[in-house]
Amino acid sequence: MRKAVFLDRDGVINRGVVRDGKPYAPTTLADFQLLPGAAEAMKALRAAGWLVIVATNQPDVATGKQSLATVNAMHQQLRDAGLVDDIKVCFHVDADHCACRKPKPGMLLEAAREHDIDLAASWMVGDRWRDIEAGQAAGCRTLFIDYGYAEKQPERPDGVVASLADVRDFIEKRAG
Repeated sequence: MRKAVFLDRDGVINRGVVRDGKPYAPTTLADFQLLPGAAEAMKALRAAGWLVIVATNQPDVATGKQSLATVNAMHQQLRDAGLVDDIKVCFHVDADHCACRKPKPGMLLEAAREHDIDLAASWMVGDRWRDIEAGQAAGCRTLFIDYGYAEKQPERPDGVVASLADVRDFIEKRAG
């Protein structure tokens, strides 16, 4: 079986838009900017043998605040740069009660089936409680990037880091 690092997108790979202490996804391709060190971190994880899989909630498509074409263009940039092995997206809102919207683990479980991933040997990295709970529900270890958002905080992540740039060193020290 293979090992993976699952990454949330907004706030982990690219800059989120923070309003009133809460993070939001960028709505235009021009606003989709990778965070410093993110590309290098993703390349280093892949070079070290980890699958890098994005697992992202994008409910703004369902609510009409974002176009599917723009989200697809953002993801194509990540693919074209050779930064990811796969991207899983949930376009639902909470009221849909789907199995894929984080904090539910559906996207991670789907990726595990498709890529023969050992979830217990894998990590979920995110900047919100939903990411951490999804990783825990899937049986992954979890890393929280703490930006101090004015919202619910995750319970018991396996580690806390300052950015995606810190993730590889943290994981490699604990990968055993």
